[in-house]
Amino acid sequence: MSADAPGRPADPRLRVLLVTENDPLYVIRFFDVFFAELPRDGFEIVGVTVDEAFHESKVQTARRMWRFFGPIDFARTLARWAWARLRGRSIGGLAARHGFRLLPTTSVNSPGYVAKVRELAPDVIVSVAAPEIFRKDILASARLGCVNIHSGRLPVYRGMMPNFWQLLHGEPHAVVTVHDMVEKLDAGAILGTHELPLRVRDSLHRVMVAAKEEGARLMIRVLDRIRLGTATRTPIDMTGAKYFRFPQPEDVARFRARGHRMI
Repeated sequence: MSADAPGRPADPRLRVLLVTENDPLYVIRFFDVFFAELPRDGFEIVGVTVDEAFHESKVQTARRMWRFFGPIDFARTLARWAWARLRGRSIGGLAARHGFRLLPTTSVNSPGYVAKVRELAPDVIVSVAAPEIFRKDILASARLGCVNIHSGRLPVYRGMMPNFWQLLHGEPHAVVTVHDMVEKLDAGAILGTHELPLRVRDSLHRVMVAAKEEGARLMIRVLDRIRLGTATRTPIDMTGAKYFRFPQPEDVARFRARGHRMI
């Protein structure tokens, strides 16, 4: 869809629906910045959907994180997570404090959720670490389509944990990308990018926090261009595209051997 499609409502604000995952450690850093810096005279947040990460049980997620972090960094991460919960840190709570409506669901692809979205009539749906692949109906439910933020250079770093893989492969920068969402994963046209310098010996924690915070500012810039009808779209050349899975213990061992830290 074009950013200057006909039928624009009289209200000049761009109507935005946000879809994200329940993460009080990293994804919430995006929303700390986004909610604080989004100009209210240019945008209306019509709803915030906070889904469960990975769509698996807490025990399965704990096992996944144990294998990823190892015992010491897992314990440190668990302590940070517990402290965040004790302080009431959650994306849903943050959204509510800013006065934004919560729109719960167990799946963004369910017919009931899609019907609610259509009633809200958003101009744009923004995916921030949403834990599901958007199917045809939800992709078509916003007037100007759906956009996603991805913490990796596309199409080379499609898939999961792009910050980890960019560090492991010795990239000089982590590239945060905002792109249109299409049925094929991480394949829509690019709307904007931001480069984060990486260190020879770095911390995944540092890079993830920076990617989320600077990604929020990038998303605001992209949404403003969509609102003004000045957004440019660069099609992705899928030649040489790759897809990365969630890192395994052997990947983490190579990551540490490069001198990087998880936290």
